[in-house]
Amino acid sequence: MEDNLSGHIPTRTMPHIVNSGARLDRLPISRFHWRVLGLISAGAFLDAFDIYLAGGVIAAMLREGFSTLQLNAVFVSATFFGMLIGAGLAGWVGDRMGRRYSYQTNLAIFGLASLAAVFAPNIYWLIGFRFLMGLGLGAELVVAAGTLCEFIPPRYRGRWISMMGMIINSGLLVATFTGYFVIPNLGWRTMFAIAGFGALVVWLLRKRMPESPRWLESVGRLQEAEIALQAIERETEARCGPLPPVDRVQSLETGHVPVSRLFAPDMRGRLLAACLTVVAVNVSVYGFVAWLPTFLVKQGMTIVQSLGFTTLMSFGSTAGALVGLLLADRFSRQKSLVVTCLAIIALGFVYPAMRDPAALTVVGFALITSIYVLVTIGLYAYVPELFPTELRLRGTGVAGMCGRAASISTPYLAVMLFERFGIQGVLLMVSAILVCLVAAILGLRLETGQRSLEDTLTPATPEPAMMGE
Repeated sequence: MEDNLSGHIPTRTMPHIVNSGARLDRLPISRFHWRVLGLISAGAFLDAFDIYLAGGVIAAMLREGFSTLQLNAVFVSATFFGMLIGAGLAGWVGDRMGRRYSYQTNLAIFGLASLAAVFAPNIYWLIGFRFLMGLGLGAELVVAAGTLCEFIPPRYRGRWISMMGMIINSGLLVATFTGYFVIPNLGWRTMFAIAGFGALVVWLLRKRMPESPRWLESVGRLQEAEIALQAIERETEARCGPLPPVDRVQSLETGHVPVSRLFAPDMRGRLLAACLTVVAVNVSVYGFVAWLPTFLVKQGMTIVQSLGFTTLMSFGSTAGALVGLLLADRFSRQKSLVVTCLAIIALGFVYPAMRDPAALTVVGFALITSIYVLVTIGLYAYVPELFPTELRLRGTGVAGMCGRAASISTPYLAVMLFERFGIQGVLLMVSAILVCLVAAILGLRLETGQRSLEDTLTPATPEPAMMGE
């Protein structure tokens, strides 16, 4: 058994227990981990880039007469509807056929559809291609976060998830500035060409990525899991020296588990917390932040213009991931998320009352930064950590579908509440979701930070005051 744990088993043997979780968790950070981070984050960055390029594209299409306001709305709706379906499909495919198969498939769909959009003869064809893009876009984040957390050791996982978040969130900033220069000079079709070509380049590079050994072991493909682990261990040992000893022996083999397992009594609380996290993110972004410039202009506060606020949002999204990087492995997930939710509620109520331009900018930046801290720690780290390997992507996918449903319906609800109750009505909607999320997190009493993914299966765990000390 000692030879098994040290990672020197001959390839020809068939181990009874691969022990992939413990063996991956004890690895020092090496070039292998940086390569995985880069390849996963590159695809997720292109996902964000393509989502955010829509703002500049629909404005240009309207100006050219290629589309109308009504058809632009259908274009945007097709994106979110495709993302809703894509999130669910990615979870099923990822748990059934593998992480590698899922992220390569969704990236190919997104890339090819983007390239096809370059040649769309009319808006109706473009809407169809956008729906296909949405399938890939909705799948990418489900697979990205879940896959990365299965490779990174627990003591570094929060920081590395946050680094991925910084790369993803920068997609907004890059899309905004790229559109500013590209669309007036080369046309809106070029934006789709950039996204599609980039996706296919990443698809080719990702062919070098191994399948997750955790997933391979969980479905009983032990020989493949052992081969993949030995390759990772050899590469790490060649660069970092002798590997630390393995501190536990634990089989992850479960076989294929039905999706109904997500709704078992011991999983319902996790699923509820995951769904509320993703819904809270989408309600905060699409029900409040995206509409805030319009609401404030309606109230006569012309100091806030759409372009200026979009720029502010761009930098705030990156700042939020940076704050997440500083907090993720230092404080518990529970404390970080609860404090972030309360900060969003407080800043959300203060921001509309600001009249001084400087104060408006500072508080607005703090608000957007807080929202993207929730995105980074909640959406990218906490949600996939809640589920066991055999259910990780399906659980994340179901939560993603709930979030996409919220992103589709929330703008209509926000406008209705604003018309009837003013901005306070919208704030109450956002605050209610955040309060529900806080209650779910505290009620679950499960800390996932700096713990092995297998250890988070413990039903209830005392919350540590400080992590990584």
